[in-house]
Amino acid sequence: MKEKKETGSRKNGRLGSRKSARRIPKGLIHVQASFNNTIVTVTDVRGRVVYWAFAGTCGRGGTRRGTPFAAQTAAGNAVQ
Repeated sequence: MKEKKETGSRKNGRLGSRKSARRIPKGLIHVQASFNNTIVTVTDVRGRVVYWAFAGTCGRGGTRRGTPFAAQTAAGNAVQ
């Protein structure tokens, strides 16, 4: 019996892969900082999102997500 391929899953590479690094010569970094969390978004000059990072996903939790150190860590992960 044939195995049915999942359409749109990450397994067959249909939605793209995060492994391939997309090099852009110029970009913009948008930082949204609130009391609860910090979101860093990297876009190209046309405004298309290349990568984003949250302070919560960088190992910070609770009220520490809104600190300047958490924003610095999220920005470092987004640019890397």
